[in-house]
Amino acid sequence: MDGCPAGLALAESDLQPDLDRRRPGQSHIVTQRKESDTVRIVSGVFEGVTLGTPIGMTIANEDQKSGDYREVMEKYRPSHADYTYDAKFGVRDWRGGGRTSARETAGRVAAGAIARKLLAVGHGVEIVAWVSKIGALVASCDVETVSAADVEQTAVRCPDLAIAAKMIEAIEAARKDGNSLGGVVTCAVRGAPPGWGEPVFDRLEADLAKAMLSVPATKGFEIGSGFAGTDLTGADHNDPFYMAGDRVRTRTNHSGGVQGGITNGETIYFRVAFKPTATIMREQQTVTRDHHDTTLHGRGRHDPCVVPRAVVIVEAMAALVLADHALRHRAARL
Repeated sequence: MDGCPAGLALAESDLQPDLDRRRPGQSHIVTQRKESDTVRIVSGVFEGVTLGTPIGMTIANEDQKSGDYREVMEKYRPSHADYTYDAKFGVRDWRGGGRTSARETAGRVAAGAIARKLLAVGHGVEIVAWVSKIGALVASCDVETVSAADVEQTAVRCPDLAIAAKMIEAIEAARKDGNSLGGVVTCAVRGAPPGWGEPVFDRLEADLAKAMLSVPATKGFEIGSGFAGTDLTGADHNDPFYMAGDRVRTRTNHSGGVQGGITNGETIYFRVAFKPTATIMREQQTVTRDHHDTTLHGRGRHDPCVVPRAVVIVEAMAALVLADHALRHRAARL
């Protein structure tokens, strides 16, 4: 991780809790691969304080089984990146998906934990994400009040307990059926001051969208009212301003805390859509690397639904984007 200012108190214990939330094997509704995801800081921190130099970290793979993927050496997995990587590079690492494996998100979460601490210590910013949809099941949650403790009450990471129970049942049913489910993660960022972000090409919502859509299995991003805002008129959608003491506030927050690419001081909230896990335990039609029709049956250990483990990844990417913009804002005026 590069760009973290010097002087931030930092230890591996600041990073491990978020990595524990991402790691495989943590509950019965995720992949049963067993990884401790223990992080070790190897550079950029001295005597418990960041140096301002790149922070190097290592996380070992402990339970990889490359043999589970031997068949995909010659066959393309439907809706995976096997074919497109061959089309682009002419060669690919087929063991576990190589660079397209969601294992790479462990690095994002470790870096995001540093950004999260920088935001909390320096600016009082809180980032909380949760599962708001699995399949057709939709939770009802208030973006202003959901807490991290609320999210962690269930394995599915949905604060709406009645819906969470149904989500868990649906994921278990999909696993038994050799199938998978997708869903939506909602994220709220509270405490960001007015003024973070940039005009035009580096708008805050544009950077958030790019960050979220760089995460494996993502298929959509919307902020504030999102696509539902198109159902409203301008009179209904506008967020009226008012004074709360010496602070400018808005009575509604259809903007999602961002206007003109810059934060307005209200809660930033957005949603990220994740597709159903591509690897399913069923026979599917595909082709070989030699371009012959064939079939492929899913094998190995895979999440029947990636969404519960994606919650902390969404938080991490949000923290990285917000930390960058917080640092950039220091140079906005004399």
